[in-house]
Amino acid sequence: MIKEESYFNDAQTQVTKDAGVIAGVKVARIINKPTVAAIAYGLDKKSGEKNILVFDLGGGTFNVSILTIDKGVFEVLTTNGDTHLGGEDFDQRIMEYYIKLIKKKHGKDVSKDNRALGKLRRECERAKRALSSQHQVRVEIESLFDGVDFSEPLTRARFEDLNNDLFRKTMGLVKKAMEDAGLEKHQIEEIVLVGGSTRIPKVQQLLKDYFDGKEPNKGVNPDEAVAYGAAVQGDILSGEGGDETKDILLLDVAPLTLDIETDQQTTVTIQVFEGERSLTKDCRSLGKFDLSGIVPAPRGTPQMEVTFEVDANGILNVKVEDKASGKSEKITSTNDKGKLSQEEIEQMVQEAEEFAEEDKKVKEMIDARNILETYVYNMKNQVNDKDKLADKLQADEKEKIETAVKEAVEWLDDNQSAKKEDHEEKLKEVEATCNPVIASIYQRSVGAPGGAVDEGDEDDSNDEL
Repeated sequence: MIKEESYFNDAQTQVTKDAGVIAGVKVARIINKPTVAAIAYGLDKKSGEKNILVFDLGGGTFNVSILTIDKGVFEVLTTNGDTHLGGEDFDQRIMEYYIKLIKKKHGKDVSKDNRALGKLRRECERAKRALSSQHQVRVEIESLFDGVDFSEPLTRARFEDLNNDLFRKTMGLVKKAMEDAGLEKHQIEEIVLVGGSTRIPKVQQLLKDYFDGKEPNKGVNPDEAVAYGAAVQGDILSGEGGDETKDILLLDVAPLTLDIETDQQTTVTIQVFEGERSLTKDCRSLGKFDLSGIVPAPRGTPQMEVTFEVDANGILNVKVEDKASGKSEKITSTNDKGKLSQEEIEQMVQEAEEFAEEDKKVKEMIDARNILETYVYNMKNQVNDKDKLADKLQADEKEKIETAVKEAVEWLDDNQSAKKEDHEEKLKEVEATCNPVIASIYQRSVGAPGGAVDEGDEDDSNDEL
């Protein structure tokens, strides 16, 4: 079974696979919905590179993805969307219009009558579909409330006005996807429509206007594109697709940013997170593991190579290797951390936007603290390293630097929540003590041949020639 989905996170992907097993079917591959729609369109487009925008507006969700197709290689450049935007929202706007009209005409609030609401919702959906091919329909419901028959016209113009802000919202997400992909409008060769709501004329017109008159591709049935693409992928996996599908390759994207957090020195604890916030405490943990046997080294010296690998089913594997020792460990994320819904993903992204300024300040503080720490520990190491400053410092100079470094370390320990400006001010204080000493050492090293300074000649500049 080929399972299509909008962009799931790791836990949702795992749960989807488990659901297939429970249902008694083999889940051969999990593919993202816009990707399989592009396969449906691009199967015979193997000559030259093309940028394709997939506009997927269904009953309850909206997704826009931009892919590059080049000789059978399908690479997803970016994806964006809204999990609460679709045909059901358009139906709701029509319903709200008629609920107000009924209250005004008949003094009856049908919003409290579930039976009446059910009838009204079904008729509003029918009217919406009809307006894709007609300019006016009549919404008629026999005995909607208190034995009263309901019959009111609905024009395409009224429908478009009721939903204008929602239609335009999709264009905002298209613009954002284009920015993320780094493409100009003229670089999109084809626009592929997926989902029943893309049949709405106003939606097609807005899309056409945004791309400066370019017509969306209507060669693929919006309701069949996903199933068709999944069938093609099934042929590929079964080996029965023949020459037409044998060279197709999918390169997809992860739904959320992935990052790690490390601890300790000779043993590093790797914690894997997903989310859009700057701090790991505000993101979701996917798991952790230890990498032991690291060769002890000064702060900032060890080099770790971290590899994030998302397999064909969207399952995340993280590998960390210590470049010095060659030791490595890896983890495969599982679903034992509980499910994260698409709404929760959207909430995480929304929180990232809401707290962007706050996160920026925290990040700036952390960066300033790291700069201060790096400088302080670097000076501490150099003072005690014979190959650096240890043999070049005079006793009083060494004492000055060691005192400044000690005070700075104590300040860092006592001021964990200090502001960016406080860290910058403390760095200036330490530099004011250490930099003149470094300058003196430099002057001495270049003042005489071989790096030695003849202190008896310090006043030679006053000798008469």
